[in-house]
Amino acid sequence: MSSIYDSILFKNFYGTKKMRRIFSSENLVHKWLDVEAAIAKSQAHLNIIPFEASEEINNKAKVNNINLKRMGEEIERASHPLVPFIRQFTEICDNGYGEYIHWGATTQDIMDTATVLQLKEVVAIIEEDIEKLQNNLINITINHKHTVLPGRTHGQHGLPTTFGYKTAIWLDEINRHSERLQEIKPRLIVGKFSGAVGTLASIEEKGLELQTKIMKELSLNQSLVSWHTARDRFTEFACFIAMLGSSIEKIANEIFHLQKTEFGELAEPFYKGNIGSSTMPQKRNPTKTQFIITISKLLKQNVPVFLESMVHQHERDMSSWQAEWEALPEICLLISASLASSNNVLEQLTINHKQMRKNLDLTNGLIISESVMIKIGEKIGRQAAHKIINESCMEAFENDIPLLEILKKRTEIMKYISKNEL
Repeated sequence: MSSIYDSILFKNFYGTKKMRRIFSSENLVHKWLDVEAAIAKSQAHLNIIPFEASEEINNKAKVNNINLKRMGEEIERASHPLVPFIRQFTEICDNGYGEYIHWGATTQDIMDTATVLQLKEVVAIIEEDIEKLQNNLINITINHKHTVLPGRTHGQHGLPTTFGYKTAIWLDEINRHSERLQEIKPRLIVGKFSGAVGTLASIEEKGLELQTKIMKELSLNQSLVSWHTARDRFTEFACFIAMLGSSIEKIANEIFHLQKTEFGELAEPFYKGNIGSSTMPQKRNPTKTQFIITISKLLKQNVPVFLESMVHQHERDMSSWQAEWEALPEICLLISASLASSNNVLEQLTINHKQMRKNLDLTNGLIISESVMIKIGEKIGRQAAHKIINESCMEAFENDIPLLEILKKRTEIMKYISKNEL
């Protein structure tokens, strides 16, 4: 095992199969081929290279034509990420037409555009998972809008609320993330063909027209200028992913705490065959929510990598660029696991109505003290009422007496309210 992400034992906790497929070597090379083929096709259309060359390049642009093992060995020898690919691709094209591969392009054009094609697939998965998350939260919110439980502030009982209202707040936050993703997409799904220093120097004519055609062929947006050294697109995406991960972590953290034995209000799914502990047979540990919390920590620690990678030297800088190769797949894998686990938890979340109602009584009526204060405040003023009710609450708390019993003994309260109203 070189990392947790490719571990036979643990990889499914830290990423989904769909997301791993997107960042597989096969799919990456497939995207390189797609970009090179689109460049050749567009150049042939503008009479920059022969039509026959474009046809041959596009016909041979199949990942099963490439020996990935050999390419990996040659990349190590050459210390260059793309030249061994270009050489091998050139070899498999007949009649010397492979010489027209990569015409006027630079390595970063191909690799960055291929990454964007991967991110296009990533975004589609995230959109689908966010929609599932929204639907799960909508269902819970509607079904539990009258399910009353203690509202807690600073870790203590505050006032009653409903579980549906709690989840409506979660839903509202996830809805904003959905909106953010739609806003980011036009800035993120942008390809690149600009040459060595971003000036299209090797294309004598029709450079911008060629650029437009390539992006249309790949169904990508076109940038105003080269973005070799402008990495804000990926950094914005990473920050979005970290924010989404933190919102999901907040939901998981709340479920985790409300599942504690002392609360007993919620429980994540527990299936036949699940093991809570190797030594305590009774345990039903909240492993899914804990994994979600763990994943969010890993997600957030990647954001500084992208911020650092925004600082490039001159017109190209590999030292900053290469850091994205590790961090970008990692955050995508992690958010896929986080979203999948969250949907699984919410779809089968156990909501213990009885325990929620029972917990309302833990403070002997203190949880509704605000209502009494407001009612009495209508007669004697809010501040005066706060002082009287606060004194009564402290006495009830310290002596473990129901608040109702204390209030009924206070004449300055009872002359303004009947026992029934109280």
